[in-house]
Amino acid sequence: MPVSYQPTYVAPVGSVPPQTATITSKAVLRPEYALLPGSSVTDNVRSVLPGWEGARCWILASPAMGHAAGFAQYLIFLAPGGHCEEPEPEEGVESFLFALDGELTLLMESHSHSLRRGGFAFVPPGARWSLRNAAGEATKFLWLRKAYEPLAGHEPSAIVNHEQDVAPVINPTSESKWTTNLIPVNDLAYDMHMNIVSFGPGTTISAIEMHIMEHGLYMLQGRGLYLVNDRWHEVEAGDFIWMRAFCPQAFIQSGPEPARYLLYKNVNRQVLVRPPS
Repeated sequence: MPVSYQPTYVAPVGSVPPQTATITSKAVLRPEYALLPGSSVTDNVRSVLPGWEGARCWILASPAMGHAAGFAQYLIFLAPGGHCEEPEPEEGVESFLFALDGELTLLMESHSHSLRRGGFAFVPPGARWSLRNAAGEATKFLWLRKAYEPLAGHEPSAIVNHEQDVAPVINPTSESKWTTNLIPVNDLAYDMHMNIVSFGPGTTISAIEMHIMEHGLYMLQGRGLYLVNDRWHEVEAGDFIWMRAFCPQAFIQSGPEPARYLLYKNVNRQVLVRPPS
């Protein structure tokens, strides 16, 4: 079984640093990847989203990055009483929500769900849904949006659950490394995976990975060294990495507590070799 640990879900503070703060940073944008550290999540770069009340938003990844990014990922702080009645502005787009702090009320197809720290939801394309913070403190959560790729005979269903209620899959190389699959991995109705990958002390990704899946990686807990393309970067809870298809990658855990990250990847669809008409 996984090593004993207390899961945490770290979100950046989001305030503007004082004038005395150092401005050196590990932030980087390259054609193969981007690293957006938690220290770059400040109030002077937040976005205002139409239709949202009481929200502070930072866009971590977007096609606007210009390097084949195929999804959008947001970090949102929602004040008490904050809400959005129609979060999705586009047709055919699916969503994934993950609560980092506080409590978020999700109303989906007339059913109400409470998402507390570690709670998550997959919202199928075309679903009617809204979000509200009915609690007395700010709610912090991640929101990922992706254009759904339909597959004849398969329709994705909504998922609402909590990380602690999903059985982890132990890695065959170490009992101290495991994956929690938040979306069914072999169900062709879903064209993406959302996993929490956990590394106990001293564990690694034991081979350089190169594959067709694009990644959005949010560090939930701990720290380590992440190889992206040809460079190693020290990462910690609150950092975000975008990786395009076939970007070489590996990870080495460091520090006294497990390192855990929430990982997006696009899966379960055939490669199209002709340009769209």
